[in-house]
Amino acid sequence: MSLTRRHLLQGGTLAAAIPALGLGSDLFGAAPARADTATQGAAWRHGLSLFGDLKYPAGFAQFDYVDPKAPKGGATRQIALGTFDNFNLAVAGVKGNIAGAVGYLYETLMTSSLDEVGTSYGLLAEGAMYPDDFSWVVYRLRSEGRWHDGKPVTVEDVVFSFDALKKYSPRYASYYRHVVKAEKVGERDIRFTFDAPGNRELPVIVGELMIMPKHWWEGVDAQGRKRDVSATTLEPPLGSAPYKIKEFVAGRSVVLERVKDYWGEKLPVRLGQNNFDELRFEYFRDNTVALEAFKADQADWIMENSAKQWATAYDFPAVTDKRVVKEEFPINDSGRMQAFVLNTRREMFEDARVRRAFNYAFDFEEMNKQLFYGQYKRIDSFFEGTELASSGLPEGQELALLETVRDKVPAELFTQPYTNPVGGNPEAVRSNLREAMKLVKEAGFDIKDRKLVDPSGKPVVVEMLVQDPSSERIALFYKPSLERLGVTVSIRVVDNAQYQNRVRAFDFDMITDLWGQSLSPGNEQRDYWGSQAADQQGSQNTIGIKNPAVDLLIDKIIFAKDRASLVAATRALDRVLLWNFYVVPQFTYRFMRYARWDRFSHAPLPKYGRSGLPSLWWYDADKAAALGRRS
Repeated sequence: MSLTRRHLLQGGTLAAAIPALGLGSDLFGAAPARADTATQGAAWRHGLSLFGDLKYPAGFAQFDYVDPKAPKGGATRQIALGTFDNFNLAVAGVKGNIAGAVGYLYETLMTSSLDEVGTSYGLLAEGAMYPDDFSWVVYRLRSEGRWHDGKPVTVEDVVFSFDALKKYSPRYASYYRHVVKAEKVGERDIRFTFDAPGNRELPVIVGELMIMPKHWWEGVDAQGRKRDVSATTLEPPLGSAPYKIKEFVAGRSVVLERVKDYWGEKLPVRLGQNNFDELRFEYFRDNTVALEAFKADQADWIMENSAKQWATAYDFPAVTDKRVVKEEFPINDSGRMQAFVLNTRREMFEDARVRRAFNYAFDFEEMNKQLFYGQYKRIDSFFEGTELASSGLPEGQELALLETVRDKVPAELFTQPYTNPVGGNPEAVRSNLREAMKLVKEAGFDIKDRKLVDPSGKPVVVEMLVQDPSSERIALFYKPSLERLGVTVSIRVVDNAQYQNRVRAFDFDMITDLWGQSLSPGNEQRDYWGSQAADQQGSQNTIGIKNPAVDLLIDKIIFAKDRASLVAATRALDRVLLWNFYVVPQFTYRFMRYARWDRFSHAPLPKYGRSGLPSLWWYDADKAAALGRRS
């Protein structure tokens, strides 16, 4: 599905002034009494847009990309990698390993349209309003919203969820940093107040808040023990979404069942979706074992991350006779940076010249040939795959922004386009290693007894921390190049729990990390690169960036007044991140690779929906009968 910022939280900036839609409060019925009159004069809106007009008008029947008559029924067996020991969303990323299925249990105030960029329409909320200065937003809940126990979703639930997520989750705390208060201002109205006017993104991203049931979390479990929203739990939580947990085996499987009396079944934003009666998630430790299970028809589809496996491992009979379909789905909704992270909290990586030398030692071209069958492209932007990526030399509005931080950024970014070193043949590799050696010597490092030593004479020893065989394979390829530079390299493979704990505590020298980017970056950039997040355990600033120029440019993104300003600020930030050589960029592929047993169908997929699995698909009884019984 599309990569919204909600999905980024579980791992922007408004582009233009959103015109009033001319919708009075009578769109939703008479407005309830409020504690103040500050909301008077703002127009109610059935949807919100980051970029301008909405595609779907008030009262629309359905999204264009769904089939409202899609059959309900059947089950899917999906593959999940890793393990889980937690169903509590509030502490995800801080404690335990969250089960991905939890994301299917809760509704948000608004939900994204997958054939538009940066738009959302009412889900738990029937609409919202905010003033011209974007200093607050009021959402009005639907009267029909219900938890799975039949109790209504209330304003108190929204306040509870906001407070809990902001208190216990570093990512939500950073994302909603500028939201200072959530309060009840009417029977079904919730007001979010911001710390300053002008942040065009905030009224929209508040709608991405996942709402949890206050009465359930403040109650007791079947054994009479009081629940604790600050702790992990394996008690299936109460939800409000189309699915609930039917059964599970800790660390191994989760089964969700469709809620037959789901309150939102007929909503325009839900018609034609969530068609399976069951969603089964089976956990595997690595992708190789998962693939064998898929081949044996123990799973219905598999997302393939390995170029090698995609090229060589799908030659079994079911593919040949078309019972298994291989398909690639374009990624149009997001960008990414995937890279070797150099932990700048470590003394050896404090100097940008050393970090740059590590990039010179990476022979991507040879790796691409040997490991990936030439399928990948080298990443050269923190916003790879979007119009937000910098290129060439800065000019226009981007240049003007960079001039304001000229004394805080590398001078080269004004005179040289950023490029990664190119290898692929012995001569190029030798040249790159000579340049790498020159850089480390300029930084005060030297070679003694064929080992690289820091300015104090201490040998440079680096541990590359990995958690799965595919990452280990990449690390093993990179290791000899670093050793030719004199670096002593060890590769440590740890289990998922230990890996997560060490990364959260920033206890590593090098890891591979991935940052997904929406087409509208905003407040999440603080959690990625902001100085405050550098010391906040569990944040996504795994690099440890503390850079005033970066902080300033993040603010420019968040408070951009139009799309042109957003693009310019993002490209400027991209350029500053690149020229500080915080990472060794890896590679990308602009498609999602899926193989599936041919039991399913879908309507034409939306541009920003990726594969649409599983929400936009349905069980096709005729195809299933032709295919035969599942194993």
